[in-house]
Amino acid sequence: MEFRQQTEELEAKFLSSFACLSAKSKGRERQEEPCPVRTAFQRDRDRIIHSKAFRRLKLKTQVFIIPEGDHYRTRLTHTLEVAQIARTCAKALRLNEDLTEAIALGHDLGHTPFGHAGEQVLDKVYSRGFKHNEQSLRVVRQLEGDQGLNLSREVLDGIVHHTGPCKPETLEGQIVKIADRIAYINHDIDDALRAGILNLQDLPWDCLDTLGVRHSQRINTMVYDLIQSSVGKPEITMSQRIQEAMERLRTFMFEHVYIGSEAKNEEDKARHVVKELYLYYIENYHHLPGEMRKRIEQEEVSRVVVDYIAGMTDRYAVAQYKNLFIPKGFPL
Repeated sequence: MEFRQQTEELEAKFLSSFACLSAKSKGRERQEEPCPVRTAFQRDRDRIIHSKAFRRLKLKTQVFIIPEGDHYRTRLTHTLEVAQIARTCAKALRLNEDLTEAIALGHDLGHTPFGHAGEQVLDKVYSRGFKHNEQSLRVVRQLEGDQGLNLSREVLDGIVHHTGPCKPETLEGQIVKIADRIAYINHDIDDALRAGILNLQDLPWDCLDTLGVRHSQRINTMVYDLIQSSVGKPEITMSQRIQEAMERLRTFMFEHVYIGSEAKNEEDKARHVVKELYLYYIENYHHLPGEMRKRIEQEEVSRVVVDYIAGMTDRYAVAQYKNLFIPKGFPL
């Protein structure tokens, strides 16, 4: 018996009846031979980790654009925190940890440089609009490698529905959707406190009384509540009390950090960089890298330009802007 089949049998024996079993996956868009060692979802996780798009997350903004400090979150560390929280929940609920981790690791692969500031620009200038979750799906289906990563349909569903009004089909995907929010609310508070944008006394104390004063306390409260509220249920939920406190804290962060705070001082500059790069490459698409120019034969120029810019890291976008628009000194 192959190692994969042994793992699949263990899943069927020990996982919850609500879990998504690897052996019962809806499959991939392109058929391929199963791996003799890894389940379908383990294979998906590995493909995401080894992708170029995943490596680029380390140089993409979470909240603070190109921060000087070494301890501020990036899009990569955010992704790892989501994966850790989600796996904890999945393990406690006896759901499929490998599926949960694959969705969590892939959920933000389509994020633009400069975080949501870059996303807002591309959504405005591109006629079809731009959403990072849809771009994440596009990355894993088409852009990464020659033909995308060919991930399982359950992973694709979890990635595209990790944000927005639609609920993921699997409970594993539903966990990631909530874990994403738990992670960013708490680590963005931590970063804002470190940056001096917030003081502890600024935070709404009714929320802290419910969730906890310290970073670890709040995460523990939210995670434990999610697990307790979801045991034996065909959906992932939180208690009304904890859910409301979390949402109030999220609203506070939008009002005091995500919009108009010192953390956002550089965002107008970042938007300018993204917009000017877009306008330049629309008019000069022959300056796109060779692999991007080839795709113009199958897709419209604006779609290819959006894909190119969305894939940039903060550092690369700034370097391209300098190369295109900042005068260079004449050599001696």
